[in-house]
Amino acid sequence: MSPESGKVTERPRVAPYLTVSPALAAITFYTTVFGAQQRALMPALDGMRIMHCELSINGAAVMLSDAFPEYGQIRTPIPGEPCTMSVSLEFDTKKEVDDIFAKATSLGAKGETQPTNSFWGTRFAVIRDPFGHRWMLNAPANS
Repeated sequence: MSPESGKVTERPRVAPYLTVSPALAAITFYTTVFGAQQRALMPALDGMRIMHCELSINGAAVMLSDAFPEYGQIRTPIPGEPCTMSVSLEFDTKKEVDDIFAKATSLGAKGETQPTNSFWGTRFAVIRDPFGHRWMLNAPANS
């Protein structure tokens, strides 16, 4: 329930939860590149890390926190290492894919797949953010 309204807060049925350090830098990157809106932020008791953050990106939730190895949490990915998970984002126009790819790579992301019109009918690109996470960007190729 939302403490302000007393109403049930809508929670996403499935949402990626990223472990990323430093989380504050990632929040800034995702806000700048993807236009993320911060929905929740919970600092850790040590005053240096983020225990939980919920961002709204493209109308969906992405959650993240710093690594907390003292609680047995998995380590953060190393940029450039093989990745077992990617976050896929859908956009309305291929220009959005091209613009976000350009902005992300200018701010330190690595372009893994340049924006291209795919054989399956989308404008498609892949970036790896400076924190090691992969983002797949998609839009209708004819947009």
